[in-house]
Amino acid sequence: MTVAAQDAPRNLLVAPNERGTYQTIGEAMYAAPDGGVLTIADGTYAETFELLDRELTLRAAVGATVVLDGSECDWPVISAQGGSLTLQGIEFRGRVGGVQADSGNLAMDRCTVSAPLGPAIFVRNCANAHIRECTITGASQGIVVDGSSGRIGDTTVENVAGDGIVIGFGADPQVAKCTISGCGERGIYIYQHARPTIESCDVSRTGHAGISVAQQSKPKIMTTAVHDVRGVGIDFGADCAGSVTKCRMENTAAPAIRIADGACPEVTAETTPSATVFGDDLEQLLSDLDNMVGLPNVKAEVRAVVDEIQVNEWRRGAGLAVGSVSHHLIFAGAPGTGKTTVARTYGKLLKKLGVLTSGQFREVSRRDLVGQYVGHTAEKTAVVFEETKGGVLFIDEAYTLSRQIGSGNDYGQEAIDTLVKLMEDHREEVAVIVAGYTGEMIDFLAANPGLASRFSKTIEFDNYTPQDLVLIIGRMVADGDYQLDEATERMLVDYFGSIAESPSYGNAREARRLFEAARKAQSQRLRLLGRMPDSTELRTLLAQDISAAATYLRSAYRGSQPPVA
Repeated sequence: MTVAAQDAPRNLLVAPNERGTYQTIGEAMYAAPDGGVLTIADGTYAETFELLDRELTLRAAVGATVVLDGSECDWPVISAQGGSLTLQGIEFRGRVGGVQADSGNLAMDRCTVSAPLGPAIFVRNCANAHIRECTITGASQGIVVDGSSGRIGDTTVENVAGDGIVIGFGADPQVAKCTISGCGERGIYIYQHARPTIESCDVSRTGHAGISVAQQSKPKIMTTAVHDVRGVGIDFGADCAGSVTKCRMENTAAPAIRIADGACPEVTAETTPSATVFGDDLEQLLSDLDNMVGLPNVKAEVRAVVDEIQVNEWRRGAGLAVGSVSHHLIFAGAPGTGKTTVARTYGKLLKKLGVLTSGQFREVSRRDLVGQYVGHTAEKTAVVFEETKGGVLFIDEAYTLSRQIGSGNDYGQEAIDTLVKLMEDHREEVAVIVAGYTGEMIDFLAANPGLASRFSKTIEFDNYTPQDLVLIIGRMVADGDYQLDEATERMLVDYFGSIAESPSYGNAREARRLFEAARKAQSQRLRLLGRMPDSTELRTLLAQDISAAATYLRSAYRGSQPPVA
């Protein structure tokens, strides 16, 4: 007699010490067909699994407490490549990882996961990953989602050493009604073009920003509360976008929402008033200036300019006489000393003080102002002024305008003469900052008798010390989601000290070059491990990485060309 196949999935019972059942999960898993369901009885199972293209469901029996314990292993408790894995009501205790799914489907419901040395849940390249009513605790990272879609809902992430939820590499999951609390670093970190939706979540007690957005990501953050965090509430890095709607920020560092230059998220009016945007508060702008590494004289000079403008506005409001004040400045110093950054902040300060209408920043050089025939230069320069009205015009390497180029006619002088007139005619509409080496800026000012009088002040930018550059590279490392090994500090000071007298010394650019070279050295080292590095290894730059980078750059300095990492 032939019996028709049943439509219901095959159910295999795992119950140690009970007759007629499977004694281990592994035994049942081996016997289960695709689509099979393993119902697991009460108990702790010291088993770990690697699954390839399997379609399985592992679920705790009704009322059972089921623990999969891989805490003595250097791999995840369960790792699935391809296929479809469903986990229900199970506790996973890992060491370097809890649950890992790659290029398949994952569904987790009412699970608890811990992994003190790795991510509790790691989802990569999964078209459909659903995590519901789970608890993540005692992990290095909570949930990591790379290049995947799906939903994380009604889940708690707490007591993790690093980031609570990490979403990257174009991932676009919905994260809804989740609670993230007690994170050593960020609550939610969004990077590498990710586009998640964060809705009705609660983020608190984080060591850094509550939510951090980096590397051209575009999240939608809605009806979410960020409170009681050590960093800012929401931090948008350069070139990021997205939106923040009806969110609540309480007891965060200032500003509650920080938006870097070049970022353009939409922050709706419904968002709590305490969520001030970077640049809108005068004291916050001055604090941002003070937080720059080094430059004590520059900070004092800019503050003096701000103080004078503020007092003049108070005098004007009191009906007292106010003298004419020029807002044009000269920034003198070597490249890489922060002149452009300070100029941008100066524009924002002038806008906040009501001196400029927009505070926009436009950087130009000789080629933007100098034309190719008589009259062309005056026209180009006038157009630049018109387009910069209400903001700051920053002319880098301004001394090149006063140089004779080749043997023919040079129209740089025409640009200077035009500038002198426009700076006077539009002194209330445009703030001009000219920048360049100290000695050459003296020659520039001598090119027109009225040029020097157009500027209210010359601010000197000193070279950074080796200790300053150590602080600068430290910030670059943190912003790039890396960390420096403790053994590197002395090595960094020695390296920066050894190149400080080089003719091509680039100040902060040297920190950038070393950081980029160290990243390359780390990448080469990790590729030779013969295995996938864990998250700590991916983040840490060791002394040997710094040493390799310094050796490479020193050899470049000894060559004929400036070093390029």
